[in-house]
Amino acid sequence: MTSPISTKLHGDVLIVTSNNPPVNALGHAVREGLVSAIEQADADEKVKAVVIICQGQTFFAGADITEFGKPMQMPMLPMVVDRIEQCTKPVVAAIHGTAFGGGLEVALASHYRVAVPTAKLGVPEVKLGLLPGAGGTQRLPRVAGVRRALEMAATGNPVGAKEAHDIGLVDRLIEGDLEQHAVAFAEEVRDVRPIPKTSERDDKLAEARANPAVFDEFREANARKFRGFDAPEYNIRAIEAAVAKPYAQGVQDERRLFMELMSGTQARAQQYFFFAERKAAKIEGLPEDTGTRDIKRVGVIGAGTMGGGISMNFLSAGIPVTIVEMAQEALDRGTGVMRKNYEASAAKGRMTADQVAQAMGLLRPTLELDALADCDLIIEAVFENMDVKKDIFGKLDRIAKPGAILASNTSYLNIDEIAATTSRPQDVVGLHFFSPANIMKLLEVVRGAKTAPDVLVTAMQLAKKIRKVAVVAGVCHGFIGNRMLMPRQLQANRLLLEGATPEQIDRIHVEFGMPMGPFQMADLAGVDIGWHRDPNRIENIRDKLCALGRWGQKKGAGFYDYDEKRRPTPSPVVAEVIEAFRSKEGVEKREIDDQEIIERTLYTMVNEGAKILEEGMAQRASDIDVVWVYGYGWPVYRGGPMFWADTEGLARIVEGLKRQQPRLGGDFSLSDLLVRKAEAGEKFTR
Repeated sequence: MTSPISTKLHGDVLIVTSNNPPVNALGHAVREGLVSAIEQADADEKVKAVVIICQGQTFFAGADITEFGKPMQMPMLPMVVDRIEQCTKPVVAAIHGTAFGGGLEVALASHYRVAVPTAKLGVPEVKLGLLPGAGGTQRLPRVAGVRRALEMAATGNPVGAKEAHDIGLVDRLIEGDLEQHAVAFAEEVRDVRPIPKTSERDDKLAEARANPAVFDEFREANARKFRGFDAPEYNIRAIEAAVAKPYAQGVQDERRLFMELMSGTQARAQQYFFFAERKAAKIEGLPEDTGTRDIKRVGVIGAGTMGGGISMNFLSAGIPVTIVEMAQEALDRGTGVMRKNYEASAAKGRMTADQVAQAMGLLRPTLELDALADCDLIIEAVFENMDVKKDIFGKLDRIAKPGAILASNTSYLNIDEIAATTSRPQDVVGLHFFSPANIMKLLEVVRGAKTAPDVLVTAMQLAKKIRKVAVVAGVCHGFIGNRMLMPRQLQANRLLLEGATPEQIDRIHVEFGMPMGPFQMADLAGVDIGWHRDPNRIENIRDKLCALGRWGQKKGAGFYDYDEKRRPTPSPVVAEVIEAFRSKEGVEKREIDDQEIIERTLYTMVNEGAKILEEGMAQRASDIDVVWVYGYGWPVYRGGPMFWADTEGLARIVEGLKRQQPRLGGDFSLSDLLVRKAEAGEKFTR
């Protein structure tokens, strides 16, 4: 096999080039080639300096993910970077594209770094539950300073080349031909002695040595963001070691911390999820050469919260949108909110005033449904009512041009029933955006019984274009996400009657890693969502709260009481309402422990997920996990509900469900698939 690493001599500079498409991943052959090239440079008297450069779209963008979970072949990356630093000739890393993870560690071990202005540098290992394990946590603070190293390593967020240059991570910004200028730079520094070795620098550690509180200040500032995760804390500890200990001891600490993370469930969960997200884009059972439909203009019906948010996704991607409302006031309000949202992004530096003007310039607001006649995709985002949606699709059938895709942003309703009101069910698909639609990454693409393959493929590709993570779901009540939410909500409400409090149930979910519990979520979203609006019809606790005007945070009262800063406190009124229902239904109050709440609210979700798989409503267990991480804030360090179930052990899940079965209600049944897998000692995920 030809090595991905090649060398050529330009005068007295050895140019070491990697050509390992698509992203020059640091696989075994690349690592071997780099060591060999450095040894060639050391052995050849004609060579006075070395340039490491990559072909294609990027510098080394990190580890080779195909090697994850396999025994590592020598030389390992820590050996490679040490060999680069020990080279007796100055080594210049020439960076374009991204220098991420191991790629940045190669650059840090080089004696100098030059980069094009568009390059990005970062150590995103924390997002896989790890830390940079080839000296990255020891060299980065020595070059970029401790504060910046903490930010980069513990959050995983990259820096641009200009910022990297400002903080000393890049020695020179290169305009023009990278190779040519990198060679010229190497010629400038070839005689500089001693050769500057990153591991020997400690000028930038002085500030942190004088003020060791910098670490606890950083922890405190990011406590909310890092809650539940192991890897950010381990990255901080490794950088603390860089400050407190000589380099040789610091790298030993880094290696120990790396191995601890590597053997933990969080790293496994985060790496599993990395692959799960990529797998979700693949549609089972469709020919690879399935074509797509051209989407040049999108129509959106409804300018409310959802319609406006959905429209913003397409406008931000440069796709013109026609938005339709029934009344001028609603249309003006909706487009005004969109403009305000864009301007808020501009105020935070996320976009420029020109980009705001450009996005809003692509919007065509109208009160005429007929104005959708030239749209290639029309998304209905109106009230969640089957009759209303059927009426709209009947009209769209007459208005939309042949081949236009007709989509419903329904959260629960039957796409096949909606499609049946048209003469073109093959053009109908569900596109379930999550609120707020311009921010949330998840998109459930609901495949109807007659949805054409090219419609499905177009929807998935379009999702990528508008920066969404799309998952294919089948037609069932609530699809994947909301269907699994229902048993959780049902059991949470039953637990209230039996003796648990809203704060106990919410606390357990937050401690588990969810951003909020079921009742906090209800108060935030609005307790009145989906309420029948008849204050005299009181069938459950929620009906009573709505009748009392306790609609959640927006009213200052829901399952909790709220102060003017929306801080919650347990509500005596809610406690009375629960007690009244308990007496009315003859339920005896009892002590409920935390484990019962986990079994009844989380194990039941796993059971519903198993039923979804059994019925073919999700393509794979990992798709369910993607839905729950991106749509509902399931902690990524637990991998998603199906991965978590595998981690817990399916036999334990079944045992817990059987134990709780008498209390779960007559509408509960165990999934056959879950029971079969538990008995066979199998897992849902790999």
